[in-house]
Amino acid sequence: MNNNLKIMVLLLALASVFTGCKSLKNKNWELIAVRTTPENITFERAKLAEEGFGDIFTLRFETDRAGGIGAPNRYTAPYTISGKQDLTIQTVAITMMAPLREPEKLKEKDYFAYLQNTSTWNIAGKNLELRTKKENDTEAVLVFTSGKKKK
Repeated sequence: MNNNLKIMVLLLALASVFTGCKSLKNKNWELIAVRTTPENITFERAKLAEEGFGDIFTLRFETDRAGGIGAPNRYTAPYTISGKQDLTIQTVAITMMAPLREPEKLKEKDYFAYLQNTSTWNIAGKNLELRTKKENDTEAVLVFTSGKKKK
């Protein structure tokens, strides 16, 4: 009986890991905030409309690649999930369009650096949170919401 209980607990744990991965993949995510502390939000999506920006800073996880739109470049990168919520995003490959202008609070190169420094992911309600670091080792959280359907 004790062995059966251990096996059931193990199976439930594995099911929760695989269910979590599915909630991360095959969704369109839009960056809504970058938090360096709970009180300090350095980027807010709501301000993009005021600056005249539309569909930028998006993310989508497919089977073995992540990709989306920066500002203005499209990007792709291989990624791996290990453990329960460890996430590694490899070097980002981008199209080479020069931006006419960029959002005030988040430059495209910084967005890509955040992605490449991601260490863990978490689903909090309807949001995806990626824990990452800035170049100076300051911790940050990228907060995404599930966006529009893929066309």
